[in-house]
Amino acid sequence: MAEIITDGSQKELKKHGSDEFPLLVSYEKLSGYKSGSFLWHWHPEIEITLVLDGQILYKVNQCTYHMKAGDILLGNANVLHAGFMEDMKDGKYVSITFLPKIIYGSYGSILRRKYVEPFLHNFSLPAVYSQPWHEVFSEYVREIITLYEEKKEFYELDITGTLQKLWRCMLQNLPENLPYTEHSKLERNRMREIMDYLEHNYMNKIQMKDIAEEIHLCESECSRLFKRYMNVSLFTFLQEYRVERSLEFLLSSDDSIMEVAQKSGFTDSNYYAKVFSRVKGCSPQKYRKQNIRKDM
Repeated sequence: MAEIITDGSQKELKKHGSDEFPLLVSYEKLSGYKSGSFLWHWHPEIEITLVLDGQILYKVNQCTYHMKAGDILLGNANVLHAGFMEDMKDGKYVSITFLPKIIYGSYGSILRRKYVEPFLHNFSLPAVYSQPWHEVFSEYVREIITLYEEKKEFYELDITGTLQKLWRCMLQNLPENLPYTEHSKLERNRMREIMDYLEHNYMNKIQMKDIAEEIHLCESECSRLFKRYMNVSLFTFLQEYRVERSLEFLLSSDDSIMEVAQKSGFTDSNYYAKVFSRVKGCSPQKYRKQNIRKDM
């Protein structure tokens, strides 16, 4: 089973490609992760996701996308993102993850200053989702995947050229004068602090004042920030996050439902089962049986 490994700031530790050629193409499926989802994380690379089969509830910062086969999403660098099953249905996808420097080369180049940095630093643009012009965009994505798989002579050069065409296609189709605010950057950093706190403390009793003190905000502003960014209340998110984290205990141990609930931050196993059913569409017991049957 795969797992997203992060540091204290939710930054993914996995290396995407090599120092010589920082690009990675990988085939994934939600059921390949311990919890049936990849949980919140970020990385300095841009990530392009092409859904091959099934569906994915893909979240980027405060945005939610219901992705189906053929859909493409380009996630900006350094954004929080996560992917979940919908209606317990698996999602298979291919991911292209790369550092922006592949596009612009040297740090002092005009390509970086004119065509890449404005996009990377627009904190109001966390992702670009399937658009009418994505038919052309999709051709470039599939070409990069093929080049990477075949690894013929000059493939790194060919991928770089295709990636630049893909980038140009995206830029020329984005709306002009995209909004940019430094306030968005501050909010993003505070959200990372909140997510880091939740990751390390979800199994304990958490009150709003604890989080507010952690990020140096008053409780009411902390609550508003989270709701504005994630489109759900912090309490609702925490309950759903605990359910996602509980799946690891549910599927990889013989712990009772009560023990799984306690390890995940729920003091009442009945309440855990109620929240679990709302989030996953079935009871913890049924979920365990169905997934154990799949692994056999």
